Amino acid sequence: MSDYDQAKELAPRDIVARAIDSEMKRTGADCVFLDATHLGADFLGTRFPNITATCKRFGIDIATTPIPVVPAAHYSCGGVVTDLHGRTSVPGLFAIGETACTGLHGANRLASNSLLEGLVFAHRAGTVAKDVETPDFSKAPEWETGDAVQSDESVVVSQDWDEIRRYMWNYVGIVRSDRRLKRARRRHNMLLDEIREYYWNYHVTGDLLELRNIATVADLIINSAMARKESRGLHYTSDYPQEVTDAAKDTIFHRYER
Repeated sequence: MSDYDQAKELAPRDIVARAIDSEMKRTGADCVFLDATHLGADFLGTRFPNITATCKRFGIDIATTPIPVVPAAHYSCGGVVTDLHGRTSVPGLFAIGETACTGLHGANRLASNSLLEGLVFAHRAGTVAKDVETPDFSKAPEWETGDAVQSDESVVVSQDWDEIRRYMWNYVGIVRSDRRLKRARRRHNMLLDEIREYYWNYHVTGDLLELRNIATVADLIINSAMARKESRGLHYTSDYPQEVTDAAKDTIFHRYER
């Protein structure tokens, strides 16, 4: 049975996404199409007003024209380790939602468990965060620029940003393999060195800090994907397509493990 055949009406989003990805790769198409024209304009406008309006802004009348669809990646599914109230190891810093590893996401980020995450941990974090003393940032020392100079090569930041997005999508995206992950690892190590050098030589900007953060998250995702020798939920690798019972646990990295 093909990935497309498995993507039935109530299939989890990881199966649907893999089916779409498989068909796009097989045919070379830029998208697949969701045909809802048989439901009629009145039904679509009433039940799906936002989708109808959004598509109309792009010149697509979903009552008469199929909707172009491509998979989209979540920023993260399980991240910073917290306690049962959303507290991290950094005093005063809380993490909830897709940025956190609280145990409610499981291996597949679905609408139901993200709602549970938002309701439960937002409430839990709020009950203890109100008693946390706010740090006095006025006592923080001024930023020392050292020998850093104003950059005349800001294109480096936008180039690295775009490059990370591309190889993360192509090599660490919906369907992974050892070969793709190794390619991503080699390219990312080189970019990390470039970003580190740029950071210490030039004045800090918002874009540079965001690039640094994106690179850090990408580094963690690549390492985590390479460490897991099985497929589970939205982590799918063609070299290890089956779940492994003993691997049903979080993959946790500690600082300076590289």
